[in-house]
Amino acid sequence: MQKDYIYEVGDVVTLKKQHPCGSKEWEILRVGADFRLKCQGCGHQIMIARKLVEKKHKGFEEKVLKRMV
Repeated sequence: MQKDYIYEVGDVVTLKKQHPCGSKEWEILRVGADFRLKCQGCGHQIMIARKLVEKKHKGFEEKVLKRMV
């Protein structure tokens, strides 16, 4: 069963695979049909489809989890 998360600008998400710099954490800069993500390790920015983020999503940072409760 897939959970429906509400993604917001400023959230930091953890994806399953790591970026070549070694970081798995990404900050959300834009939300919509596509997401703009910024790597927390090196600052590289990417555009990725919402469907791929939902598929590769592993978890949120602790501060976001507190907001969800």
